[in-house]
Amino acid sequence: MIIPVNLPLGSYDITVERGVLKKAGELLNLERRVLIVTDSGVPEEYSKAVAAQCKAPFIKTVPMGEESKSLSVFEELCGEMLEHGFDRSDCVVAVGGGVCGDLAGFAAASYMRGIDFYNIPTTVLSMVDSSVGGKTAVNFGGIKNILGAFYQPKAVLIDPDTLKTLSPRHFSNGLAEAVKMSLTFDEELFRIFESGDAHEQIDEIIEHSVKSKVRVVEQDEKESGLRKVLNFGHTMGHAIESTGDFYHGECVALGMLPMCSPEIRKRLVPVLKKLNLPTEYRGDIKKLISAASHDKKFSGGKVTVITLPEIEKFIMEEWKAEELFERMEEFFA
Repeated sequence: MIIPVNLPLGSYDITVERGVLKKAGELLNLERRVLIVTDSGVPEEYSKAVAAQCKAPFIKTVPMGEESKSLSVFEELCGEMLEHGFDRSDCVVAVGGGVCGDLAGFAAASYMRGIDFYNIPTTVLSMVDSSVGGKTAVNFGGIKNILGAFYQPKAVLIDPDTLKTLSPRHFSNGLAEAVKMSLTFDEELFRIFESGDAHEQIDEIIEHSVKSKVRVVEQDEKESGLRKVLNFGHTMGHAIESTGDFYHGECVALGMLPMCSPEIRKRLVPVLKKLNLPTEYRGDIKKLISAASHDKKFSGGKVTVITLPEIEKFIMEEWKAEELFERMEEFFA
C-alpha cells in the first residue's frame, strides 16, 4: 500500500508492505553515497539488507537508547559524512526506531544545509508515529527534543515483517501511540483495540494510524494548530519519561488517562491492560512536577493541553502551570 503525503514544499510516499525492505533499491535512490544509521538494538540483517542495495554504503551503528539522541552522536554522524566526502547529491537512511529516525533526520537536515533523507522504521512506535511528519531532533540540557528541525523525508518504507524480532514490551510500547491516534481521530481503530487482536491486526493498525497522522500533517506541517492534538498524553508523558522508569509509549499511555473524561477512561483502561501498558504511576510526584515544569511547550507560564470529552472530539486548552500540576497530583500522587 502506498500512502501519499502532500505538502507545499515537497510530497513523498509512505510504502507499507511486507518484504519492502528488500525492495529499497527499487523505491529509493541509493546509487550514491549512503549513510545508513542504525542502533545496536536493531538486528544487523536489516541495515545490511539496505546496504546490499546501495552503490556506496556506510553503516553507522549508534548505541541503543535515548542517550544517542545527543549532540556528540550527531557530531559523529556529520563527521562520518565529512570523512567519506559526502556532498549534496548523497543521502542518509535511518534503519531502526524513533531514535535512529530523529537523529539521522537531523543530521541530514543539517549537513550542507540539507541532503536527502529516507526513513525505514523497524519498531511499532516509529512505524505508527515518529517516521511520519518530519520531526527530527536531539536532546540537550536534559530536555527532550529541544534541538531539531522539521525536515521531511524523501520516502518512508514500512515493512511489518521487521516487527518479528521486536520484544513484547517494545511491541506494546509502540501501540500506545496508535491508541492515542484512535482516541483523537479514528474511533474505528479504537474499536479494533477493544474487540480485536493487536498482533493479528497489526497491518491494519499501522495503516489506520499512518493515514490519520498524514491527514493531520498535511493540514499543519509545523505544529501551529491541529498538529498540537498529536501531543495528547505527551505533556504528562514526557515528565514521566524523564524519570527513566518507562518507555515512551508507556508514558503516553499514562499521560492520556488524566486528560480523558471518566466515560472514555472506563473504556481506555481495559484496552491499555489488554495491550500490557501501564495504567498506574507510583513514582515521586514532586520529581514528576519538576520535570513537567521544564517542558519546552510552556510559554508565558502556560501550556497547551489536549483533553478528550468524547472520542474524536478533542479540546485544545491553555492551562496555567498550576492547573497542570494539580491534575498530575490528583491522578499520580
